[in-house]
Amino acid sequence: MSETMMTEHDIQQLVEDCLQANGCNAENAAAVGRTIAAAERDGCASHGLFRMPGYIASLRSGKVNGQAQPTVTRLSSSVVKVDGDHGYAPLALEMGRQALIEAARENGIAAMALVNVHHFAALWVEVEPIAEAGCCAMAFTTYKPAVVPAGAKQPLFGTNPMCFGWPRGDQPPMVFDQASASMARGEVMIAARDGHDVPLGTGVDADGNPTTEPQKIIDGGALLPFGGHKGSTIAMMIELLVAGLTGMDFSFEAQKNDNNDGGPPNGGEFMLAIDPNRFGDADNWLQHSESFLERLTGMEGAHMPGNRRYANRAKSAAEGIAVSDTLLAGCKEFLKPAV
Repeated sequence: MSETMMTEHDIQQLVEDCLQANGCNAENAAAVGRTIAAAERDGCASHGLFRMPGYIASLRSGKVNGQAQPTVTRLSSSVVKVDGDHGYAPLALEMGRQALIEAARENGIAAMALVNVHHFAALWVEVEPIAEAGCCAMAFTTYKPAVVPAGAKQPLFGTNPMCFGWPRGDQPPMVFDQASASMARGEVMIAARDGHDVPLGTGVDADGNPTTEPQKIIDGGALLPFGGHKGSTIAMMIELLVAGLTGMDFSFEAQKNDNNDGGPPNGGEFMLAIDPNRFGDADNWLQHSESFLERLTGMEGAHMPGNRRYANRAKSAAEGIAVSDTLLAGCKEFLKPAV
């Protein structure tokens, strides 16, 4: 497979040009561009340029407002609401981030509800800046039914990712981002594209039978929750936090209301930010938590979440980012007017 080496800036500019050619304004296109470029930079291919067809389809169908102007409201001293104006989530998140951080610093803990957004990105991109600002943070979002509840036969939950970030002073924050499904749907789609099987336990086919063929999971099948009933209850919790609290669609409602153009449905996101300096151990929390993380990383075989992303980031800065020519050519097609 032939590849082209690109810089993070190259990728962002390509995304911006494609989105603006299809009805997105410069501000929204730049925010999405930063998100996609960060995913490619850090080796998160399933949330990078691979997602461009979905972004473009949702613009061309009119589902997403490419001219969205998000608004930020403080509902209370510790609750921030961002209305995304039916645009892509990245600009709404960027506009609400500082208000969330300030509310957490004022109160010790704060929450942010994002509504009327189309979320199609990795959560770690959103959580990392909050952790870099010195707060621990969590984020949750839903999608459309793709995961079968434990013991059931039909999908009800979205892949329902969750993300947690922990500040580490002068070091990059510890951030993990994982689906409550056995595997992120984007990873299953990449496996299908590349002709690879997925591990048994990833999902079922249209008849509810376990399968290792990713295309059967995509075509009428469904993913399984990780850890059986434990992952299932976490997925349920995320549905309630994201939709039950904010008034946005549950995953099954999003499916009913979506036009199924391949892009993300309208929905919500829920975030928390916590200032560790306001929890009674301001002089010692960082040193204390570092002693724990150092013990973890000192164990043979143990892995610090996020380290692979940081290593990929350094490599990308030094060597560039390899993008398949097939993927690149597909993206460049979006620079042309829709037929």
